[in-house]
Amino acid sequence: MGFKKNFAWGAATASYQVEGAAFEDGKGLSIWDVITRKAGFMHKPGQNGDTACDSYHRYKEDVAIMAKLGIKAYRFSISWPRVMPEGKGAVNEKGLQYYVNLVDELLKNGIEPYVTLYHWDMPYEVYKRGGWLNPEIAKWFGEYADVVTRAFGEKVTHYFTINEPQCVIGAGYVNGDHAPALKVSAREALLAIHNTLLAHGEAYRVIKKNVPDAKVGYAPVGGVCHPAEETEACIEAARREMFSVGNEPWWSNTAWSEPIMNGKYPDDMIEKSGDEMPEYTKEEMDLIHTGADFFAFNTYESYPVLSDGRRGKHPDGYARTAMNWAVTEKCLYWGAKFYYERYKLPTIVSENGMSSHDWICRDGKVHDSYRCDYLERHLAALRQAADEGVDIDGYFVWSLLDNFEWREGYNERFGIVFVDFATKERTLKDSAFVYSDIIASNGENL
Repeated sequence: MGFKKNFAWGAATASYQVEGAAFEDGKGLSIWDVITRKAGFMHKPGQNGDTACDSYHRYKEDVAIMAKLGIKAYRFSISWPRVMPEGKGAVNEKGLQYYVNLVDELLKNGIEPYVTLYHWDMPYEVYKRGGWLNPEIAKWFGEYADVVTRAFGEKVTHYFTINEPQCVIGAGYVNGDHAPALKVSAREALLAIHNTLLAHGEAYRVIKKNVPDAKVGYAPVGGVCHPAEETEACIEAARREMFSVGNEPWWSNTAWSEPIMNGKYPDDMIEKSGDEMPEYTKEEMDLIHTGADFFAFNTYESYPVLSDGRRGKHPDGYARTAMNWAVTEKCLYWGAKFYYERYKLPTIVSENGMSSHDWICRDGKVHDSYRCDYLERHLAALRQAADEGVDIDGYFVWSLLDNFEWREGYNERFGIVFVDFATKERTLKDSAFVYSDIIASNGENL
């Protein structure tokens, strides 16, 4: 069966990680502009996204690279403070025009834009008004979605509302690893989950109103479990573990997906959270339950589960990326399979890739053989899921470019294109050409 003829072979980036121009053309402060200057936050002091990959000025070069490789779709995010410095009200027309120009350039080169409205760079002014702890944020997010979709019109027909809400709240509000680096109580974290879900619902409603034919979803972390052995007992145990809320609902799959897909919080979440669960109305849950037109997930590794439900361990010396993440191509096979089985929606892998220790060799090229193998392994696993009947619409490699990797700064390289962060010069890695060949054959050469 293989991949669909119109399969979205894509690459992905995020605004703060690649754009730079942090203080140009009327852009407002984001929480990442602020947190990177907080003493002790960055792993390497002094690093920030002020210039990043300078894609704000070099977007035509980046689009030309994608066109050369035959990439069919580009998932990029909008910087909310670049478009609306206060997070609501006044629109920064210069900032908005940048994205209009980017969309036009993509379409001119036959590349479909997939827009993410929120990839973690909240306007600092919204944070000061309470951020995800303020129920009003759903209204502000809807206003922002209205501005963006009216500007793009029918040019853009694919949207992700929020990227990795688990990290937005789990890393940003609970463990303090990401901006705004808070460590709130469980009660407040649950409230923030609810407000984030309301923001998704409001954005979904606005987008569908402005662009009725648009396909709208979100991009959660695809926390994937795979069976340690392919027995019925192991498969059922992995499925059960993958969709269990656990003790930290902000990191779970179902706390974020069940309200959107099925209009209710998971029973185990309600039971474990008790009176810490926020109060909400039927109207609020109806707004959250406006739903999604596809199920997307970001995934980088998976965890083995034994037949008794316990999580297993990878053996000593198991293959790992530069970020110390296990190389488990099963994450794409079982992730796509389990999510499609549960939600019955077309599936998109909205992020998948690896960090590697890359450099320009003496011949002027970047020979990232491990990433080449990683791509082939993972895409072969995804094709297996497609062969078995899973409805898969697209795959987005993370990332198009080496970029600013959040708290890790410039120390991790995820791109299929090497970036010299001093000069901003781009060099295509071997993996870029491998991915290009896979695209050209529509995955038939895997």
